[in-house]
Amino acid sequence: MGANEETIAIASAVETIVRELAAAGSLRVGQLLVIGTSTSEVLGRRIGTSGTLEAAAEIFAGVEAVRRDIGFYPVYQCCEHLNRALVIEREAAERYGLEQVAAIPVPKAGGSMAAYAYRHISDACLVETVAAHAGIDIGDTFIGMHLRRVAVPVRPSIRSIGEAHVTMAVTRPKLIGGVRAVYELDGVADSRDAVVLTPEQSAGTCD
Repeated sequence: MGANEETIAIASAVETIVRELAAAGSLRVGQLLVIGTSTSEVLGRRIGTSGTLEAAAEIFAGVEAVRRDIGFYPVYQCCEHLNRALVIEREAAERYGLEQVAAIPVPKAGGSMAAYAYRHISDACLVETVAAHAGIDIGDTFIGMHLRRVAVPVRPSIRSIGEAHVTMAVTRPKLIGGVRAVYELDGVADSRDAVVLTPEQSAGTCD
């Protein structure tokens, strides 16, 4: 495979897994998708050793192809040199009340992916942390600190981008309560004033 074919394959593969994740998590307009990427791992090298803006550009293109259709906010995680801060559109940062931090990602401090994203996202800024609705990790960079609770793994049909291992997750609200708690409206009877409960759910009241 030539270099041009390889980069096209990267962009196409990224688009595929982002679409799969968006479908699995019902990702909507205005929600946050965090992306952690080691372009070194994509090229088959050890993380943090051989990053390239070229690989970052193809990954960015794959994400953008889906973002244009759905309207989520992509959020790109920096490397540990910037404490895994994140590149995000300023509008999203303000919408979610995120704390901005002062640094400009470069390949040697932030990583090639974050550096590229910072220069190509509209009105980009850097924030310290997010609680994203879903996430993709390309190259085992670890994005869990930036996901909402509770994370639910999603298995992609494509298990690697280049040579980089891929994992991804959606999130769901915490289930609270206990055996008496109800989590779906299936328990509502024909009359909206009457509810069908299990014996455990009807054992006692909370009022």
